[in-house]
Amino acid sequence: MELRIGWLYGHEMNIYGDRGNVLALAKRAEWRGVPAEVVTIGLGEPIAGEQIDLFFWGGGQDREQIAVSADLQGDKGRNLAAAIEDGTPMLAICGGYQLLGHYYRPHGEPDLPGIGVLDITSEAGHERFIGNVVVDSPEFGTLVGFENHSGLTWLGSGAKPLGTVRVGHGNNGQDGQEGARYKNVVGCYMHGALLPKNPVLADWLIQSALERKYGQVDLPELDNSVETLAHERVTRRALALADP
Repeated sequence: MELRIGWLYGHEMNIYGDRGNVLALAKRAEWRGVPAEVVTIGLGEPIAGEQIDLFFWGGGQDREQIAVSADLQGDKGRNLAAAIEDGTPMLAICGGYQLLGHYYRPHGEPDLPGIGVLDITSEAGHERFIGNVVVDSPEFGTLVGFENHSGLTWLGSGAKPLGTVRVGHGNNGQDGQEGARYKNVVGCYMHGALLPKNPVLADWLIQSALERKYGQVDLPELDNSVETLAHERVTRRALALADP
């Protein structure tokens, strides 16, 4: 088996430790004897969805999102949407998460259209949400990360939340939800990087990608003692700061 990871806009949208998610995916596959190739897909470069097993898309500033939104209009966005609809797994963080939706609305600027595979809309807010996040997910258990965003995201009826916020602000600081789930897509606002501290989610993405390509796959267990320790320490710290 082998794994081909498509890193969307790795040069344009890569902040707050997002690159660590790509490293975690590649290493956790390789530690199991599955070679992993990371393919960076930037502005002006086509997406051949059938050649990618797993996508990652990180966050960026409004300037980068303007360029990326324009780049996704036409065949490139349609090919990415078709790959997602066909079951290709993806983790999208912050700006990438927003542009999977219908649009992102900056302050005083025209809407930036997304590719519309997630039934979400996003807009620039007036308050910046910064700090550790603890989320209770019905699929993945407790997830921890770090949020740093002023965007507000609202879920429509076609998307379900990734989880409920225990610590932090989540999608919009109002409804207690964080992230969105659709097919094999996970979108959220958790930087940090997310996957090194949440190996359950990392392995779910890898397994989903391999099973889509090869059929049923049993991933060998890894020693997650370091990852588990990091997860527990972030959780304890976040809970302590939230309730001193």
